[in-house]
Amino acid sequence: MKFNSINRDKWDRKEYFEHYLQQQTTFSLTNEINITILMKNLKKKNYKLYPAFIFIVTKIVNAHREFRMNFNSEGNLGYWTEICPLYTIFDKMTHTFSGIWSPNLSIFSEFHAQYENDEERYNGTGRLFPKTPIPDNTIPISMIPWSSFTAFNLNINNGGDFLLPIITGGKYSQVNDELFLPVSLQMHHAVCDGYHAGVFMNDLQRLADESADWI
Repeated sequence: MKFNSINRDKWDRKEYFEHYLQQQTTFSLTNEINITILMKNLKKKNYKLYPAFIFIVTKIVNAHREFRMNFNSEGNLGYWTEICPLYTIFDKMTHTFSGIWSPNLSIFSEFHAQYENDEERYNGTGRLFPKTPIPDNTIPISMIPWSSFTAFNLNINNGGDFLLPIITGGKYSQVNDELFLPVSLQMHHAVCDGYHAGVFMNDLQRLADESADWI
């Protein structure tokens, strides 16, 4: 894990960054991802959708520097060389959740096994963050499997300095013979624009369509 500082005075995005950071402008985009092929490939090997969702989101984030930009603990602007997923797991007994993290693994079968081990170990603890210490280079991912949605917005009142994207999935639905998963992406306009949101969604659909290559 390495944090690379950005020289704001020489950064080609300086004007955009300072303008939208001062305004504390964030935006969200929700899209329906066709997961028909993905679900067929997952079922062939008895894999779960949620860890697959976490895996491909993490893969996309690590492929684009804009999605790894943030302030570090010392208040410096920069980007992480690698991001790990920090995701929620649901406690069926108390109807609460915990946020846990898993390492970024490039092979899906290994990540799926790690996810299942972490989910089993830390579920039911009654704690918000049972797996500590939490690395600084994590990105928030969650899923609301009880309801579909056409829009979702999560507000963080953190002085406007949380720059990482926030990704939320919903309950997938069936339309004719196809399955669609609503995915909400929230971004800080200081580091990402509509173009980057489009890149994220297009990559997400591509990885779902090409899931036979990585499952």
